[in-house]
Amino acid sequence: MRIAIIGAGIAGVTTAYECAADGHQVTVFERRGSVAAEGSFANAGLTAPGLSFPWGQVKWPALGGGAKLAWGWQRWRAGRSKQQGVLQERLLKLALFSSARQMELRRSLQMDYERACGTLVLLRSERDLNAAQTGLDLLTPWGLSAQVLTAEQCRGIEPGLNPDMRLHGGVQLGQGESGNCRQFAHLIRGAAQRLGAQFRFHTTVRSLTPGIPAKLVHEYTPPPDSLPDPSRQSELRDGNDDTRPAPLGRKEDCFDAIIICTGAAATELLRALKLKPALTQIQGYSITAPLRQLEAHPELGPQAAVFDQQRQISIGRIGQRIRVAGGIAPATASERARKSTLASLHQALDDWFPGSMQSTAVQHWQGSQALAADGLPLLGACARDGIWLNLAQGSATTLGWPLACGAARVLAEQVSGRQASADLPDITGLDIGRCA
Repeated sequence: MRIAIIGAGIAGVTTAYECAADGHQVTVFERRGSVAAEGSFANAGLTAPGLSFPWGQVKWPALGGGAKLAWGWQRWRAGRSKQQGVLQERLLKLALFSSARQMELRRSLQMDYERACGTLVLLRSERDLNAAQTGLDLLTPWGLSAQVLTAEQCRGIEPGLNPDMRLHGGVQLGQGESGNCRQFAHLIRGAAQRLGAQFRFHTTVRSLTPGIPAKLVHEYTPPPDSLPDPSRQSELRDGNDDTRPAPLGRKEDCFDAIIICTGAAATELLRALKLKPALTQIQGYSITAPLRQLEAHPELGPQAAVFDQQRQISIGRIGQRIRVAGGIAPATASERARKSTLASLHQALDDWFPGSMQSTAVQHWQGSQALAADGLPLLGACARDGIWLNLAQGSATTLGWPLACGAARVLAEQVSGRQASADLPDITGLDIGRCA
C-alpha cells in the first residue's frame, strides 16, 4: 500500500516506522524542517502508563465565546457518558501496550537515548492522596505497580527533594520512564528511513479528498531565506533524496491511505472534510536547563522523574539536564498568561529541587497540541474513505509520547486491513464517532 502520513511529531514518526515495517510505501509530509519540531520538541518526556489519564482535578484551558460553550457542552456530555469508564480502561490497556512496544523497539533497534526509569507522584497533603485514589483504583485491576509511600520513603528514592518542603507522601509508579522524546523521534525516523520511508520537510498539506485512492495536495513551503536558486529546479526534480528541496508549486498525489497525525493543525483539515470533532488547541509549556554539578551536593535534582499531583507539573532528568513541564492554556493565551505559567514551573522546581539548575542556560518552550473534550485520543478510521486519524494522544499533562508507539502499531494493523490480533489492545470507541 501507498500510505501518506501528515505530521512528523512523535505520533507521525512512530506511525511511519510501523507502516514501513509492514512493507508499505510510506511518505511523511511535515511543514517544519525536522521531526518533533512542534508539540514533541520539549514535552515532559514521561511515558508512565499510569499518567495517561488525569490524576485529581485538572485545570482545563479557559476558552472564550462560542468555543467555550461548545467545548464545555462536550466535556459535560463526556463526563456523563456511560462509556467513559470503558474507554478509560481501553486507554490504560493501550498505554500499557505502548510502554511494552517502546521497550521492544529500544532493544530491537538498539536505540540509545537519554532516559531514566521510574516515576514518583508527589502528594503535598492528605487531600492530594484522596484525589489520587481514583487513579490508584484504576491501576490496581490491571496489575500496574503503584506503591503508596510515606514522605521519608519518597526522600529515600529521591534524596534531592527539598527537606523543608511539606510532603505528605507519594505514589511510586514502577512502569514507565522519563526521557528525551525528540531524541527518540529522530532515532525512530532513521529506522523508518532504513525501511524505505520518505520524509518531505517544509511541505504543507493543502487539501485532502477522500476515496479509494485518497488524494492529497501538498506544497513545498520553506522559509523564504532558504528558497533554492530557480535555475536549479530541473535538477531538483531528478533527485529522490527525501531531504532534497522540492520544486515550488502545488502537487497532487494519490494514496491508498492517509493518516492525519498533525496534532494541533488537524482541525483545519478535518473541517474541510466536514468533520467537526470537539477539539481545542492548547499550549503545553516546559523549561529545560543543565543540572548544576556540585561535589558537595552530588544528589541535586531528580534521579528520574517526579510528578506534583496537586499542580500537575512534572520534573524529570533528561541526561545531564532537568526538565520541568506542565500548565496548559488555550492557543490564544496572552503573553501575561504565558509568563505566569512559566513562573509556576520555576516555582515548582524551586519547591522540590531548589538550586538544582543552571539558571543562566534556561530554555523556555511552548508547544501546541490538540485536546479532545473528554481527554481521550482520536484513533482509527474517520468516516471518510481512505482517511485515518492518530490525534489528541496527550492528556493535559503528558503530551503525546505515552501512547505513541502502541497507537502506531494498532493503526498500522488496521490500515493494512488485517484481522485484529488478540495481542493488540481494543481501541473501539476511541475514534472520531464519539465526539463528532
